[in-house]
Amino acid sequence: MGAGQAPSVTQGLRDLQGLRFTVVGAAGFVGTRVCATLQARGAQVWVPARNEPWPWEVPLGHVIYCAGLTADYLARPFDTVQAHVSHLAQVLQHGLERGSLDSLVYLSSTRLYDSQVAGVANETAVLPLDPANPRHLYDFSKGLGESLCHVAGHGRARVARLACVYEGPQDADGFLPALLRQVLAARSAGVAGVEVSSSPYFSRDYVHLDDVVDALIRIAVSGRQSVYNVASGVNVSNADLFDYLARRWGCKVQPLLQTVPSSAPQVDVERLCSELHWRPRSLFDALDDVLESCRGARAC
Repeated sequence: MGAGQAPSVTQGLRDLQGLRFTVVGAAGFVGTRVCATLQARGAQVWVPARNEPWPWEVPLGHVIYCAGLTADYLARPFDTVQAHVSHLAQVLQHGLERGSLDSLVYLSSTRLYDSQVAGVANETAVLPLDPANPRHLYDFSKGLGESLCHVAGHGRARVARLACVYEGPQDADGFLPALLRQVLAARSAGVAGVEVSSSPYFSRDYVHLDDVVDALIRIAVSGRQSVYNVASGVNVSNADLFDYLARRWGCKVQPLLQTVPSSAPQVDVERLCSELHWRPRSLFDALDDVLESCRGARAC
């Protein structure tokens, strides 16, 4: 493979020698793993510092835009818009004007489908958003970032809508890692069960961090569509998750709520799977690996 030549999808994008990547938001949960994976596969990786002088004078290559806020977006609305839209606009405009941008992958979210009625959520769905809903500040900012990619990306910008990304109990945020930490602590203490402030009727689509990173690299180098869903394609209910933890991890989970939410749409991943030959692992297979890792480390 010659310098700068994109590897084929069938090669699994394991050899990225000669390709240059810029990772924006490299200190975050996804960005950190993106950088490590790119470097391990031989790519040149540039990570702009948070206070990097503007304009950037280096060639950007393939940009993976991971910058964003999640849990504290309501407390930091201006920072949210800055990260999701304003800084993205600078990167796109500067990279395109200088001719240094090969592609840009913008990390968005499948939560943009949350207001959709139950059914299948694919990339062509019309997104219902309510500006009066405070929760939709996040959704609107991501939606505006997506729109900027479509309108001003000159065919080089692509959107990756991520489902609930997880790795294990060490993750900082999210229902699943907090639950796993609680279960591990109970096992270590010899306690048979735990209580959680959630309902067995809630369901989520969980996608493993390593699968997400692999998808982002495939989209950056070989993607042809403007939007890709990056998810497992399977909604896992809390009831099924609790049953799994009882059977495999030996810890009974008692939900304290019985709320019945609206049915969540199922995220369609056919575009990503068929075009870029990507296959996500199932949640329970991945959690089996987490359990074995904990046993090996005598953490449970």
